[in-house]
Amino acid sequence: QVDKASIQHGGESVAAVLRAHGVRFLFTLVGGHISPILVACEKLGIRVVDTRHEVTAVFAADAVARLTGTVGVAAVTAGPGLTNTVTAVKNAQIAQSPVLLLGGAASTLLQNRGALQAIDQMALFRPLCKFCASVRKVRDIVPTLRAAMAAAQSGTPGPVFVELPIDVLYPYFIVQKEMVPTKPPKDLMGRVVSW
Repeated sequence: QVDKASIQHGGESVAAVLRAHGVRFLFTLVGGHISPILVACEKLGIRVVDTRHEVTAVFAADAVARLTGTVGVAAVTAGPGLTNTVTAVKNAQIAQSPVLLLGGAASTLLQNRGALQAIDQMALFRPLCKFCASVRKVRDIVPTLRAAMAAAQSGTPGPVFVELPIDVLYPYFIVQKEMVPTKPPKDLMGRVVSW
C-alpha cells in the first residue's frame, strides 16, 4: 500500500495536485492531522492562510471561488475542526460555489475505536457536498483529489469533501514509529486496546 523507500509523503501528493489545478491559496486552522499538507503547500508556493476559526477558512475558500471562478480550498483538522465548518459548507452549497474541503481524520487503524477527534465525518458531509470520499491509501490521493476538483466544477458547481487520515499524509517512517506497536502487549487491557 505504501512505498517504504519513498521519501515523498501524502501531504506532498495533495500539494502537487492543488498546484497542478492552479490553486494559489489554502485556507486553514492549523492542526496536527493536516500538517503535512500545509508544509508541502508552502514548499510549492501555495499561500497557506491561517485563520482563527475553521468556519472562516471555508468562508474564505468560498470567497476565492466566487471571485475567481476557480475551486477555493480549505483544510481543517478532524472531528470538531470539521464540525465547525458546516455553516460555511452549507452556504457554499446554496450559492453553488466550488469549494474543496480537505479534512484530517484519525489513522485508518484507529477509526471506529474511539480515537482522538474521530467521528463519522462522511455522514456529516454527504448531505452538503456533491462529492465525498475518504482516502485509505497513499496511491489513491491523486485520483481522488482530481475527481473531487472535477466534481466541484462540473454541472452545477458546489462543495466537495475529501477525508485524509493522518497515516495517509505523514511519511511512512513516522507512521510506523508512532502508530505501529513494537511488541505485542501482554496484559489483558493492552490486548483489548490494541485489538
